[in-house]
This record gives sequence, C-alpha cells and structure tokens, in this order.
Amino acid sequence: MKVTHKKITVIAPARLHMGFIDLSGSLGRHFGSIGVALNEINTRISVSYAEQLTLSGMPSERALKSIKQLCATLNVSDKLHFEISSCIPEHVGLGSGTQMSIALGLALSEYYQLGLNVRDIASLTARGTRSGIGIAIFEQGGLVVDGGRGENTVTPPVISRMNVPDDWRFILVFDKRGQGLHGDAEIQAFKELPPFSHQEAARLCYLLMMQGLPALAENDISLFGDVITQLQNSVGEHFASAQGGVFTSEEVAEAMQFLQDQGAVAVGQTSWGPTGFCAVQGAQLAEQLKQQVEQNYAHCENLSVLVVSVRNTGGEVLVEQDVERTLVRN
Repeated sequence: MKVTHKKITVIAPARLHMGFIDLSGSLGRHFGSIGVALNEINTRISVSYAEQLTLSGMPSERALKSIKQLCATLNVSDKLHFEISSCIPEHVGLGSGTQMSIALGLALSEYYQLGLNVRDIASLTARGTRSGIGIAIFEQGGLVVDGGRGENTVTPPVISRMNVPDDWRFILVFDKRGQGLHGDAEIQAFKELPPFSHQEAARLCYLLMMQGLPALAENDISLFGDVITQLQNSVGEHFASAQGGVFTSEEVAEAMQFLQDQGAVAVGQTSWGPTGFCAVQGAQLAEQLKQQVEQNYAHCENLSVLVVSVRNTGGEVLVEQDVERTLVRN
C-alpha cells in the first residue's frame, strides 16, 4: 500500500570545541567556550510516516533511545520511519550527542508542527549544561563564543559569532582506539578537577577578546592560531589529571607536535578528545600535511587524518511534501 505524506530532513553539523575560558567560574560565570562548525562531518536524519517505529541507514541503540525519549517528552506518536543517512562519530569530541538530540527534536517538531526552536530542544534534552557551542553552531555556523553559565542561564548565550575565511582548513587526527570522557565519567571528572586560576581565566579572556577575535576579523591565521594554542595548552594542562595528559592519546599528541613543527597553528584537542586538530591556510597545504602525517605515522594503524573546512551557515531543516512511501504489512 502506498500513502502520501511529508518528509522532514535535518542536517546537523559537527563542531570543534576549542576550549573553555573559565572552568571554575572565578570571574562570575562558569565555563564560556569557543568552537567552529564543520562542513564535512554531520548527522543527517529524515523522518516520514510509518505504521510503526522503524530505523534505516545507520541506526544505533543511542538513536533509538533518544527517539523514544523525545516522543514521550513531546507527547507525540513514534509511529515514524527514521532514516539516518550520516552520523557524527560518537565520543570523539565532535558533538555527536548534542547534534543527534537537536536533529531528532527539530525533525519531530517540524513533522508535528510543534513550533520548537533549537534552544527549546536543547533544554528538553539537557544539552548545553556546560558548553553552548553545539547549540550555537546549529543556529548560526561559523566560529562561536558562548558566554558560559550565570545564575539564571538556561542555555549559554552567544556573545560573538564570526565567519571563518573560506581558505582556512583544519586538519583532524583521530585515534580509533579510544573515546573521550563522557556520561558519568565526564561529570565525575569535572567534580574532581582542581580550581581554575582567576588570573588564568582573566588572561584567556583578554587573549580571546583582544587578540584572537580581532585576528580572525583581519584574516591573521598565525595570531589567531597562537591564541587558540595558548588556550588549548592552558585547558589541556588543567584537564591532564583526568585524561592522562594535555592530549588523551599519546599518538595523537605526537602527530600534532609534528604538524606544529611544520607550521600548523591553533593546535589542540577538541573537547575530551581523543581527536586532535590544527589549522593552516589553504587547501593544498592542508592536503600536503595530511599526506605527510599519513606517511610518517603509517605504523600507527589506529590513527587517521581528515582535512575539513568551516561551515559558515547553521544546520538545515528541509521539508518535502507529498512523499510516497510503500508500507509493507506483515
């Protein structure tokens, strides 16, 4: 039997989390963070009518659990077909959980005409409890700085949003063996971290506001990169006791040092890793460095390298009307 309905597709981009500004709230607001949206990695989910809940493409237990929870929270039927065409890798520092929640929530909202926005979904799914980068990059793309959490914050507000030059490229180095801290382990790690210095938080704020962001505005990748590297070193050293060093993966750390020696800038680890990142100007140089890393670290079978660009637009919600689906009855 064929039935005609609409189909909703949501594309949620991955992000690099470049670090926190004040981990202890010593300046009055907790966290505050900086990050960028990526073009080449995303979660893409489509929703259409079905006689029962079905998943296809790249289904996962995590997605199924999220669907059931969201449908219950929104008080809507889960008799739908979900097609997961692409999915951000889980627990490698690219924001997979937040983007999955946002994509599913917005798809259901559009399908059932609930009128919810990104921040509504984030609040319903407990996203943005520390960093607001994943929420903000779906809203706007580009490079985003969020203002952290104050006494009355629901989701961290965006205090700066800027386009990144089209010719900037980020080189990502993955370690397929490990996953960054997440869930209960992440919560416990934050509880056990030592206090973050008031002076260091002030220094990072000044570096970002008066050097890093102006450098981005003036297309100065070297100065921008120096600020990000300093921020990453500071936060990485603070996290070292929880993750085993400035980088979670020793092999990724070696590869990132090699890339820095070749002139790459903005060197660091996204979120809890184990993925490392750095920036260069120009696609050709990025590809050359990628090949050098692959050659030099060919003996490290678990490492992989990817060149990505920054997405200067937010996520997408696409609506197709009058979509026919063939329903197979048992």
